Amino acid sequence: MRTGRTNAPEINTPFGWLNTDQSWSIQDFRNKIVLLDFWTLGCINCQHIIPDLKRLEEEFTDVLVVVGVHSAKFDAEQQSETIQQAIQKFGIGHPVVNDADTRIWYQYGIRAWPTTVLIDPKGRVVGQHAGEDVYNTVKPYIEQLQEEFADQLNREPIRFHVDRQTPPLSQLYFPSKLIADASGAIYLADSGHNRILKLNQQGQMLEVIGSGEQGFLNGNYDEATFYEPHGMALHHDFLYVADAKNNAIRKVDLKSKTVSTAAGTGELGYYFLQDKLNVPVNPNSPWDLLILGDYLYIASAGNHQILRMDLETEKVYRYAGSGREALGDGPLLEACFNQPSGLANKGPVLYVADAEASAIRTVNTETDMVLTPLGRGLFDFGDVDGHTDEALLQHAVGLEVIDNDIYIADTYNGKIKVLDLQRNRLRTLCSGLHEPNDVLFLNGQLWISSTNSHQLFKVDMHSGEKQEVKVNFDKV
Repeated sequence: MRTGRTNAPEINTPFGWLNTDQSWSIQDFRNKIVLLDFWTLGCINCQHIIPDLKRLEEEFTDVLVVVGVHSAKFDAEQQSETIQQAIQKFGIGHPVVNDADTRIWYQYGIRAWPTTVLIDPKGRVVGQHAGEDVYNTVKPYIEQLQEEFADQLNREPIRFHVDRQTPPLSQLYFPSKLIADASGAIYLADSGHNRILKLNQQGQMLEVIGSGEQGFLNGNYDEATFYEPHGMALHHDFLYVADAKNNAIRKVDLKSKTVSTAAGTGELGYYFLQDKLNVPVNPNSPWDLLILGDYLYIASAGNHQILRMDLETEKVYRYAGSGREALGDGPLLEACFNQPSGLANKGPVLYVADAEASAIRTVNTETDMVLTPLGRGLFDFGDVDGHTDEALLQHAVGLEVIDNDIYIADTYNGKIKVLDLQRNRLRTLCSGLHEPNDVLFLNGQLWISSTNSHQLFKVDMHSGEKQEVKVNFDKV
């Protein structure tokens, strides 16, 4: 942690506060230790430190105040309603100020997400830490401040009146990825409820995989627990699940109706450049899965890589990506990704929704090369159709390949877009969605998960007309 003792700039903005019933200032927290968390909702590394923040809040509940400062990267992340959805999705329990114009960000000299800033009980900046491992880095400094200001600390916890609303299990809650089996049944990751739903094409629920509790337990469907599951892949009588916040690949036996763990221990795995080549690794926030040949490909969003699991041994290995977050083409392990979050394929070519670069990437499993048919860089985004030289997406996380077209869940633009690979042109098929997360082609229609409106839609591929599929939670 970089240390110093300057007066902390104020944290109020014209854009208001969330997760609390009033505005707050640094002055309000005098005689408290304050930890500011500068974050943005689409950043996976920001999500990684939420457990660390919760742990610090619990251990120092009498003297520590944690305040989120949401300094948006993308245009869509500036909206208070969108930030509130993220607060609800991630289970954040402290107040958050909307720093939509990044004024607070610049006043504190922040350069990266996430960054935490520690402020002493007299309102002076002690230091800042960029990146993860917040608990181990910050805890010793909090302990020092406890000793230094022992006679001055206000030990009465502040109540922020946090609003915690979770819809019942009879509704969808942040649905994300979709796949279908050979019979046409649909598996939907009901991520906010930590479970997988099996539906027919009329929206009738056929089975529920997982108890709905947040956790990392194996067992039968009613016992097993997940923590924000996303992508899935079917292989014979098994359903593999990207259990994102457990950093694991779960394996569902569809015959015995049990859940086990194929890979991952729950810990975040990090490996860069030449680290851990040709040795088993753990997934890091796996977001989507795809089976091609004898391998399960994993979009490992948290470490900006594509991993590959041998379906016979169920060992996971590095496959593509150096681990550096950037838009870089080239040979597999030299190329760079930016929070890869969606996978599809056409023959031997994997198509990747590279979310933080708002890009579509290709990974050729025969030539071992990574290329970029659409996208320019980590901070190049927008809502522009037309030739790929000019076209822009905004944090796309899902895609489907049909013939020579890529159907894209252009998440932060709330649209489904189509990239014509022959003409190198992008067009909008439909709009008015709330963070569409995935696209599935089934029986001549597109199925779309609209995550932030907690809905499932069918979209006509020609007209773009969308029709909601109401899920009937009464089991057949």
